[in-house]
Amino acid sequence: MAARTSVLFWRRTDIAGLERLELTVAPDHVAATSMVICLEDGGFRLAHRWRLGADWRVRRVDVDCWDDRGHRTLRLARGGDGDGTGWEVDGVARPDLDGVDDVDLSATPFCNTLPIRRVPATPGRSLTVDTVFIDAPRLTVARSRQRYERLGPHRLRYVDLGLFAGFSAGLSVDDEGWVDSYEGLFERVAPSPGA
Repeated sequence: MAARTSVLFWRRTDIAGLERLELTVAPDHVAATSMVICLEDGGFRLAHRWRLGADWRVRRVDVDCWDDRGHRTLRLARGGDGDGTGWEVDGVARPDLDGVDDVDLSATPFCNTLPIRRVPATPGRSLTVDTVFIDAPRLTVARSRQRYERLGPHRLRYVDLGLFAGFSAGLSVDDEGWVDSYEGLFERVAPSPGA
């Protein structure tokens, strides 16, 4: 099976912001490369690159941020280079993140699809996950907990049980689990046709 590449766009609905994400699904891995431009927090540009296994499990995330503080980087990797257990942040082991399987980067709805793909399809069922939460543009890393509740074939409710406990939002997704709308924050958009 050959690699398949697609491009997704989201815009922020609460403030001015846009993301373009290029996704490549190959037989042995999944890769995503994205650029976010946002006016939040004084304005920032965020580049993020994801390397996932064929099982859609995150192996590595690299983030570059440009804002009024300059250019900063963050590298999150499973077992150093993506193949082991535990997590390292910028090459330093983070035992407080042991046992976490999902990564949530606050500036994008891309990462919501990873646990959404595992939520049981039956309405009323849910999935609770621990995440490595990356706060953009601050580039801080912390452990958090989230729940995804299935409301229907293309509808879920996101509930934060950790760092932002009490926050919840409705999500609508397409057949593959990609977020079409994230209540109050993001909506998927299509580019205008080329000339």
